[in-house]
Amino acid sequence: ASEEAAPFFVAARGCPCAARIFVFLCFLTVTVFLSTLTPKFYFALTVTSSFISGLIFVFEWWHFRKYGTSFIEQVSVSHLRPLIGGVENSSPAPAAFSVGENETNRQNMPECKVWRNPLNLFRGAEYSRYTWVTGKEPLTYYDMNLSAQDHQNFFTCDTDALRPSDTVMQKAWRERNPQARIKAAYQALELNNDCATAYVLLAEEEATTIVDAEKYFKQALKAGEMIYRKSQNCHSQSPQHEAQLRRDTNVLVYVKRRLAMCARKLGRIREAVKMMRDLMKEFPLLSMLNIHENLLEALLELQAYADVQAVLAKYDDISLPKSAAICYTAALLKARAVSERFSPETASKRGLSTAEINAVEAIHRAVEFNPHVPKYLLEMKSLVLPPEHILKRGDSEAVAYAFFHLQHWKRIEGALNLLHCTWEGTFHEVSVYPQKELPFFIHFTAGLCSFSAMLALLTHQFPELMVIFAKAVSIGSHFYFTNVSHVFVF
Repeated sequence: ASEEAAPFFVAARGCPCAARIFVFLCFLTVTVFLSTLTPKFYFALTVTSSFISGLIFVFEWWHFRKYGTSFIEQVSVSHLRPLIGGVENSSPAPAAFSVGENETNRQNMPECKVWRNPLNLFRGAEYSRYTWVTGKEPLTYYDMNLSAQDHQNFFTCDTDALRPSDTVMQKAWRERNPQARIKAAYQALELNNDCATAYVLLAEEEATTIVDAEKYFKQALKAGEMIYRKSQNCHSQSPQHEAQLRRDTNVLVYVKRRLAMCARKLGRIREAVKMMRDLMKEFPLLSMLNIHENLLEALLELQAYADVQAVLAKYDDISLPKSAAICYTAALLKARAVSERFSPETASKRGLSTAEINAVEAIHRAVEFNPHVPKYLLEMKSLVLPPEHILKRGDSEAVAYAFFHLQHWKRIEGALNLLHCTWEGTFHEVSVYPQKELPFFIHFTAGLCSFSAMLALLTHQFPELMVIFAKAVSIGSHFYFTNVSHVFVF
């Protein structure tokens, strides 16, 4: 090897391509080393490669079946891409909003995949009960991390440094430990007894009952309205004041919405409906926050179906983002008109009436939007606590919808029977949306494992031939790099 490499060492002196020649020499040394190896080494190498790639393939398959994503892709996106300067192109859920935005811009906004659950539960008063009973966490780390990002977008702004209490709360929203967040909220209240965001955090995480949460939110409302009026008076003075007004508007809307949800959970449904309607009138540009879905659920509980239809007429529009709540509520109203007298046997004999056709088409439309919902409404799959964020048209949205709306379907006689007949006959085997495709790395690791196993088998059966093949590959690579090096040198 040294005799063959000597001319290149001489030619490399003072050559601008010396680094490339050095790489060639290293490769030459490796090829000479590989050509002296025995068949046993090649057999052990291929078997080890096949075994390791097989383990990676099994783990990738298990991770995909359990979590729906590739582990290698997830690690690459989460950890490696930031290190090499990559930027994620996924758009976050619409957490914050601008007071000056118009409805046209909102309608032209591309539909996001991950949204904040409009009816998400209270962590301290509801999610924590599950933890106390089972010892398990009801929320995933990914879900809680998205909520932390929402809180920072909603409740912080560039002017927080001007108010010590807001500075403390800015750090509180980034804390991972719930007790650290609660402690920071009390510190903010010591600095400023009218810190609305501190009351919000305590209502969400420290209050163990809905009654306690409502008390904290009422304190947050009092403080939030006072700060909001101050921001309104000076929001046009500078961009910083405009950002502060947006933040104070976010706080006020969030508090009023959660107070309405407290009233709904405590049985004061008419009061909750009034609060939601007033909120939608006061801030008409907030359709992206889906407050109308809270209103739909409360109206269904009141069995005010005419009011439900009026809300659907306004928001079930092609220019607005769809949801399972809108599609399945529209189907429920259509089914209500015919479900009590509907019979599959009778319908198959005489055919469907116009009202029945409308109901079936509404169910078709709803199932096409989210095919996961029927299994939860028909109780073919067990319900779990809904997450704080949902994937549109996904299983998480189906869980969130069925968790709150199953009772409304059961209340209308025959509605679930009509849903079952329509879904079973038309969509049970046909509808596969959204279909999950196997990630690239599952195909790659499966191919690598199979290829390595084939090489190991051939090396075991034909050791001499495989050694000759390996040497031929090494010699071919050697001649290729020799020619390339001559081009670099001369």
